[in-house]
Amino acid sequence: MPYAGASGPVGGLLPEPAPLGLGLQHEHGRSVSVTHHGAQLLRYVTHPWDPQLESPRPYVHPLRTLSGQLVSLYRPHDHVWHKGLGFALPNVGEHNFWGGPTYTRGPGYRQSDNDGSMRHRSFDVLHADADSATIGHVLDWVTAAGETAIVEHRRIDVTVAAGTNAWVLTWSTRLTNVSGGALPIGSPATEGREGAGYAGLFWRGPRSWTGGTVLAPGRSGDDDLNGVHGPWLGFTGRHDEGGDASTLVFVDAEDNLRHPTPWFVRSGLYACLCPAPFGETEYVLDDDAELHLRYAVVVADGEHDPDGAAHLAALGAKSLTQRSR
Repeated sequence: MPYAGASGPVGGLLPEPAPLGLGLQHEHGRSVSVTHHGAQLLRYVTHPWDPQLESPRPYVHPLRTLSGQLVSLYRPHDHVWHKGLGFALPNVGEHNFWGGPTYTRGPGYRQSDNDGSMRHRSFDVLHADADSATIGHVLDWVTAAGETAIVEHRRIDVTVAAGTNAWVLTWSTRLTNVSGGALPIGSPATEGREGAGYAGLFWRGPRSWTGGTVLAPGRSGDDDLNGVHGPWLGFTGRHDEGGDASTLVFVDAEDNLRHPTPWFVRSGLYACLCPAPFGETEYVLDDDAELHLRYAVVVADGEHDPDGAAHLAALGAKSLTQRSR
């Protein structure tokens, strides 16, 4: 006769309970996923399989809201080196750690044999409990010639904002120049291409977000906010199929280089956003010198106006304060 346990059904298998809170799933040699109550919030690919022309580097995709809405785009046909959410620099001396052609003063965009890569070396930390998850690792920035120019210590922290429909990702990086010489870091804009100040933490949004609304302190707009300076910038758009909306807000840490940062953002051609401390003026990273940068990315369900985005930005700023250097 089947045993009638006090906590289980009569006969059969006791169902496995759903995991609670945040968790990590490590796919060795490939990626780490962060989950919430068992559902994937993000997948962080640590060992990309991209061709050299796309400057292989770790990236986050998919990136999802708490309700499961996808808010990132992987390898779009117009710019195949755009990979969800990631950190990339197009002009590092003569090197390109962004992918594709390099823009330089005079010749403009030209495909050169200078696309480098960022290679995972080792993990510092992989930890998760019910309230937070952390991925920390060391990367080598390797030039097209096979030489290490920069060593990076990167940390990604994830928390869920209690009582809200939002979660927060903080992205911290420490770049150390090991090239043996000074490295000027810039963007196509610093080389003369007006309005193209992309360089740094870059997000590419879903196709359905093309034409979405850009949110800034006290105002909203679209491409007209490209180049604006501010402590935060957001983007809200709608999803195909159900028509629901989601919002992302990026927050610049107060101790970052050139805070409040200029922002690179586009809505009309496609949805993308990037805090751009190298977008207007080159920064020279001296040999053996370090550069620290920290950002928060708040991922929320629903459509928000500038006031709502300001509340989300406050969540991001709080998370940055709790994770100060």
